[in-house]
Amino acid sequence: MVLEDLGCQDKELSILFTDDKHISEINKNYLRREGPTDVISFSFLGKEEEQMNIPMLGDIIISVDTAKKESEETGEDLETTICRLIIHGILHILGYDHEGSKEEAQKMRKEEEKLLSIIKEVR
Repeated sequence: MVLEDLGCQDKELSILFTDDKHISEINKNYLRREGPTDVISFSFLGKEEEQMNIPMLGDIIISVDTAKKESEETGEDLETTICRLIIHGILHILGYDHEGSKEEAQKMRKEEEKLLSIIKEVR
């Protein structure tokens, strides 16, 4: 339903649930950042892939360890936290960015909240 709302109903995602140790390795090897993070995404939406009409949007990697910590800190249930992280990863794959500017961060946050509310309605 999230992909449908974003106009990507015919697309696919790969989602990996892992731990802090593994996501730290991915973070260091691919993004040159130290330590664990909650979610990492890799987009397959380049010109070459679009010309080949590949249905794959990209990869999303979520640290369940960090998601549990965030869930406890925010008071939301773990399922909601994981849904939020998946949405966050999808939005990054589609080109949203919260690190570039305050306006872009607000735009991404608003879209995250909208999509999360859709999921909550269905649950």
